[in-house]
Amino acid sequence: MPKLLATILLSTLSIGASATTMVNSEVTADSLKSEFITTQLTSGFTDKEVKKFLSTAKFDQHVIDAMTKPWEAKPWHEYYPIFLTEKRLNAGLKFWQKHAKTIDRAAQEFNVDPQIIIAIIGIETHYGGYMGNYSVIDALYTLGFYYPPRATFFRKELSHLQTLVKEENLDLANLKGSYAGAMGYGQFIPSSYRHYAIDFDHDGKRDLLNNQIDAIGSVANYFHQHGWIAGAPVAIPLTASNGLPSPLKPWAGEPLHYRASDILSPKLALAGSIDLDVSQPALIISLEQKTKHEYWLGLENFYVITRYNRSPLYAMAVYQFSQQLKKAHDAQ
Repeated sequence: MPKLLATILLSTLSIGASATTMVNSEVTADSLKSEFITTQLTSGFTDKEVKKFLSTAKFDQHVIDAMTKPWEAKPWHEYYPIFLTEKRLNAGLKFWQKHAKTIDRAAQEFNVDPQIIIAIIGIETHYGGYMGNYSVIDALYTLGFYYPPRATFFRKELSHLQTLVKEENLDLANLKGSYAGAMGYGQFIPSSYRHYAIDFDHDGKRDLLNNQIDAIGSVANYFHQHGWIAGAPVAIPLTASNGLPSPLKPWAGEPLHYRASDILSPKLALAGSIDLDVSQPALIISLEQKTKHEYWLGLENFYVITRYNRSPLYAMAVYQFSQQLKKAHDAQ
């Protein structure tokens, strides 16, 4: 076959395949939208309300691009410098000083360490400095209908969004957040907003978008509801004589199945002397540094942080930032 003809044929086939993929994608999306409408009807919305809700949304390729290239895919040595900065630390100390009474009240009421509350809001939005520029409905619509790996999850969040907008009287057209549809100071996805947001200043409204007091109380409530224990250890550095002993594996999002006693050994030991109940659930955290892997023992409080964001890198950044905050605050 002449080279030019072969090239033309391959190009034609490629274009045809792309067109077929696009058509199939739209057919699948249409089918999922029909299912979504049916689901919303059983939740009490009318057909007109659901179709109007969907008509306000549009596909956003930038959402797909961001979802497929998350910061959490970076190695630890590239990830943590994004968050553990002097600028964020100073902002966190100012936030702590400004809201000291509210933070103390939240910490006591929900049995959550204050530095964790402050660290979450700092890592998520730099204390409201950046809460996201994506349309929340566009993000959830795009991921719910055009991102197969997690489409079911995001369609449920889209469903929660319609209910949330009605419950809290939110301005859907101007509701901005992350590429995953999270919003407000603490970046709550719609289901978390509905289930864990609280009216902490008692003004009759749960406002995580503009009200820092409600945000503080809601983050504390989230951690309380997921089992945080104030004062309990979070993560402890380990020394590994020759890498990670077999058959131990780093935590990858599964429920805790190790005990600390399953992990600790002469080959993988605590880096410092500490009293520790070795019968408690634990996990192994692996952090990729430039020349080696660093290992930590994660305990139940660390697992609680991953209920906010399942990435162990995120959880470690939150924990280490919280420690920086506490040290700097106590030194003041």
